[in-house]
Amino acid sequence: MSINVLAQLDEILAERKQATADTSYVASLYKKGLNKILEKVGEECTETIIAAKDATLSGSTDDLIYETADLWFHTLVMLGHFNVPSQAILDELARRLHTSGHTEKAARQPTA
Repeated sequence: MSINVLAQLDEILAERKQATADTSYVASLYKKGLNKILEKVGEECTETIIAAKDATLSGSTDDLIYETADLWFHTLVMLGHFNVPSQAILDELARRLHTSGHTEKAARQPTA
């Protein structure tokens, strides 16, 4: 079901590229360009970090879930700007699934 939601979002975000900025928030982001999209990703990232800190104090993760959804959404908008489907990210996560983080990071480092 979760993958289906991502695929549906991919379709909607692609459609919104063709919409007018005054009828769609996503279209307005696409029309404003990459810098505005990245600004929103950064803003949502900061809000997610604050929500995580707040969850530590309050014990409630409601805001953390809400802000993470915003972050993921705006990240999907960013990927859509480059025509990268969410499946590409899922494929990369699947590739890393049974690999130690240390091993994966070392594989990205140039050898001396």
